[in-house]
Amino acid sequence: MPKTEPTTAAAPATDWRNRPWFYWALAGLALGLGFVELWRGSETIAPILLVLGYCVLIPLAILK
Repeated sequence: MPKTEPTTAAAPATDWRNRPWFYWALAGLALGLGFVELWRGSETIAPILLVLGYCVLIPLAILK
């Protein structure tokens, strides 16, 4: 039987979008900014940021 060389797989390129901490950080940032804007009395950007954080980014971070 011929001897086969051990294969050395190249390390996959790390993609920052495949890291769950990235989505958790974005969710925290969106929620933090949303609550700051809510405290300041914003009626448009605060709900948008809070919905983005709670309904999009947190579930995305959990699924990653």
